[in-house]
Amino acid sequence: MGKEKKTESYDNGSYNYKMFKCFNRKFKINEVQPTDDVRDAFCQFSVGGSGRGAGGDEQLCSFLDDNQVNSATTVAEAQRLIDEVIRRRHHVTRFTRHGLDLDDFFNFLFYDDLNPPITPNVHQDMSAPLSHYFIYTGHNSYLTGNQLSSDCSEVPVIKALQRGVRVIELDLWPNSTGTDINVLHGRTLTTPVPLITCLKSIRDHAFSSSPYPVIITLEDHLTADLQAKVAEMATQIFGQMLYYPESESLEEFPSPASLLHRIIISTKPPKEYLESRNPIGKQKENGNVSPSSEEETPGTEEIQTLESILFYQDCDNKSDSDQEEEEASEDQKPAYKRLITIHAGKPKGTVKEEMKVVVDKVRRLSLSEQELDRTCSSNSQDVVRFTQKNLLRIYPKGTRFNSSNYKPLIGWTHGAQMIAFNMQGYGRSLWLMHGMFRANGGCGYVKKPNFLMKKGFHDEVFDPKKKLHVKVYMGDGWRLDFSHTHFDTYSPPDFYTKVFIVGVPADNAKRKTRVIEDNWYPIWDEEFSFPLTVPELALLRIEVREYDMSDKDDFGGQTCLPVSELRPGIRSVPLYDKKGEKMKSVRLLMRFIFE
Repeated sequence: MGKEKKTESYDNGSYNYKMFKCFNRKFKINEVQPTDDVRDAFCQFSVGGSGRGAGGDEQLCSFLDDNQVNSATTVAEAQRLIDEVIRRRHHVTRFTRHGLDLDDFFNFLFYDDLNPPITPNVHQDMSAPLSHYFIYTGHNSYLTGNQLSSDCSEVPVIKALQRGVRVIELDLWPNSTGTDINVLHGRTLTTPVPLITCLKSIRDHAFSSSPYPVIITLEDHLTADLQAKVAEMATQIFGQMLYYPESESLEEFPSPASLLHRIIISTKPPKEYLESRNPIGKQKENGNVSPSSEEETPGTEEIQTLESILFYQDCDNKSDSDQEEEEASEDQKPAYKRLITIHAGKPKGTVKEEMKVVVDKVRRLSLSEQELDRTCSSNSQDVVRFTQKNLLRIYPKGTRFNSSNYKPLIGWTHGAQMIAFNMQGYGRSLWLMHGMFRANGGCGYVKKPNFLMKKGFHDEVFDPKKKLHVKVYMGDGWRLDFSHTHFDTYSPPDFYTKVFIVGVPADNAKRKTRVIEDNWYPIWDEEFSFPLTVPELALLRIEVREYDMSDKDDFGGQTCLPVSELRPGIRSVPLYDKKGEKMKSVRLLMRFIFE
C-alpha cells in the first residue's frame, strides 16, 4: 500500500506524513529500548549482579558460557568483543573504557556479526565419504532467467559459487559448425555461452566462499571428438585443481576434507552415452527409446523419432572404412572418460532395480521430482539404503519453465544429497535451500543425520523428542533501509512476524505474533513452542510482514535457519530480501531455548 511517491520529511525525531495534500500527521520515532529479559540478563552479567555497574571481560565470558552456551569463549575473546562494541558505539578504545553498560550490552546482543543465531564456522566432521553429506546443488546453473528463452551466461555460475553452491550443472552441445562446445538449454530459445568461458569462471571463483570441492555435472550431448576437446579444456584450465581417480570406478567416494580446493566431474561415461543414443540397443533392453540426457528437455519425443530414423539410415550407408574410423575414435575416448570421478546415469529400467546397491562400485543416479515422489511412496527404504553409499540427484520437472523450485524436504528426509535448484529465482522453496546451507559455516556440505546412515530404515534411533522455544522480542533497521512511505503512505508501518517450522510432516507448524501498529521499532515480546521429532531435518523459517487492511500485506524480510545449528540464548537474527540477499540493517532480536 502507498508505494507512490509522496512528500516526506524528518524533523526532530519524528516523521511527517502528508494526507490528502491538506494536512500532516506527525509520528514520533521512539528509540528502541532493552526488553525486560535483556535487563535481567544484564543484571546477571554486570559487576556484582546489581545491574548498575559495567560488565568486564570475565563477566561477559561467564554470561556467554552460562546463558548463550558459548563454551569455547575465552576471556581474551570476551575482551575483544567488548572493545569492538565500544569502538562502534563510542569511537573510543579499551584504554578509556573496560566494560559494557546496559545500552552497550543491548547493542552487543543486537549486532548479528558479533552475536549470530547459528554457528558461523565449519564444525562438522568432514572426513566421511561424499555420500554422507547434503550438497548445495544448482540446476542449469548457467541460465539467467526462465528455462526457455533467457540468456546463458557465466554470471549466474559465479554468483552461485559466491553463495556457496558446490555443484554446478552445465549442458554441453556442439556449436553451429560442430567444431566447438557451447553451454545452453537444448531445444529451447536460450542463447549459448562458450564452455571455455564457464570453465574459466569456475576456476577463478570455485573457492571464493568455501574451500570444499566443487562438482561439475555435465549434461553431455557431444560427439567423441568434442568430448576429447572437453577433456583437453578441463585439464588445461583446471590443472592441478582437477581431481580424478586412478581406477576406472570408485568403491567409495572420497571425503570433502580430502578434496580441499579440488574440482571433480560427474557425467555419464561415453559408453553409456552411446548406448542411450542407440535405439536398437535400448529397444532390446527396455522396449523403448530413451533420450541421451539425464533430464527431460522440450520436444524430446520428436527428437527421438528423428534420431531413430537417422540412426537406421546411418547403419545402412556406413562402409567398412567408416566403421574402422569409428573404432579408432573409440580408442581416444578414455582421455575423456578417465576425468569422470562420479559416474552418473538415469534409470534404464525400473527405479527399484536401479537402486540396488553394488558392493564394489558407487555412482550417481538422477531422478525428477515426480519420480522421487513416486519412488518414496512405494520404495522409501530402497531410497534411503541407496543414498547411504551412492549419490542421488533430484532435478525439477520439465514444466517449471519459469525456473521455480519444488519442496526439498522430501529428498532430504530420504537421504538425497543433491537437490538441484534453480538459483536465479526466488520463493519459499529457495529460502529453505538457503537456510539448510547456512549450516556448517555455509561451506556447502552439511552432514546427514545419523539415522539416515544406519542400516535399515526402521532401525534408526531418533533423538528423544525435543521442544524448541522461540521468543521474538523486537525488530529494527527498516527505517534505515526503506523510505518512510514505502510500507504506508499515511503512517508508520504495522509489522508482525510469522514463525514456521518446516521439516518432516509431524514437525511442520506455524505461529504469528500480533500486529504492532504505527511503529518502526516493533516490540512483540512473544514466545512460541515447537515440539520436534526430527530436529536434524527441521528448518526455522521467519518472515516479517506489514499489515495492510485493503491490500496484500507487504514483505518486510525473511530468513531460514537450520534448527540443529541454532545457538541457545538471546541472538541477533539478520533478515534477507526475496532473492536471499542480506538486508543492510534489518534484524530481529530473538531467543532460542531447547527443552
